[in-house]
Amino acid sequence: MHPYVITAKPGPFRRALTWTRVWSVRLLALTAMTLLGVAVLTVRCIRPVINYLTTRAIYIELWAAQRLGRPPVSGFVGAGITDEFIREFHRARAATASTGSPR
Repeated sequence: MHPYVITAKPGPFRRALTWTRVWSVRLLALTAMTLLGVAVLTVRCIRPVINYLTTRAIYIELWAAQRLGRPPVSGFVGAGITDEFIREFHRARAATASTGSPR
């Protein structure tokens, strides 16, 4: 119920514009939610494939490293990334402990 005075009641054109605006916003929101849902579903469905491909790539690299007699490159890269994550985690933990703020 809208508090319109009888003489100030919006005309049919204005009501049609309001109806169009409301439904266009609803459809826009529904479209955005649908697109986000499709993106999330796609990522979740592709993740096992990516995990399988990376595992196969690691096995191929290890096989090639054995044949060539050289160490695998991914081991060095992975170790460096892991070390950096550990440093960052400890840095953040030390900052939290020094300020006394809860996690």
